[in-house]
Amino acid sequence: VQMVESGGGLVQAGGSLRISCAASDYSFSSYAVGWFRQAPGKERDFVASISWSGDTTYYADSVKGRFTISRDNAKNMLYLQMNSLKPEDTAVYFCNQDRFSGVVVSQPYDSWGQGTQVTVSS
Repeated sequence: VQMVESGGGLVQAGGSLRISCAASDYSFSSYAVGWFRQAPGKERDFVASISWSGDTTYYADSVKGRFTISRDNAKNMLYLQMNSLKPEDTAVYFCNQDRFSGVVVSQPYDSWGQGTQVTVSS
């Protein structure tokens, strides 16, 4: 499964940004997908996920109430709307698809894209 992230950039604290992920595989609409992020010197962390239908979403506590994940299965696209951004949100953001589940991303594919850089200035 090839997934390409885009839309990152530099934004001031308190600002908003929407990042996107384009999936090339026909299976995209059948599986849960999610966003992850990796800050410099840290491990990659879960941010948010959405079920195949879009009915079920999960968020990390650190972004709950500020970020909204959504998907468009007709376009094979995944989105993350980020509001009230904080400097600690600065990271490279990645998307990935679960290998087996349509509800949660607990077993993402081993391969990752290049991600998109989000930098929040204070």
